[in-house]
Amino acid sequence: MENYASTINATEYPPHLKHKMIFETFNRLNVGESMLLINDHDPKPLRFQFESMYADLYNWEYVQQGPTLFQVKISKQ
Repeated sequence: MENYASTINATEYPPHLKHKMIFETFNRLNVGESMLLINDHDPKPLRFQFESMYADLYNWEYVQQGPTLFQVKISKQ
């Protein structure tokens, strides 16, 4: 079982707060720590945002890829 510093269930937040909460959680991670993102759809737009903002400072790994549940391990490097 993976140990995550934080877990964000994006389905629990209104749309205008989702990315804000995810990035705030990521920014609180220490280097080497990971968070688990849970969502009801593939968070591709979020990944593009991570790539533009954090380029080589994060790692994105799907733990579960649909069809109705997506889980992504996001690590700070």
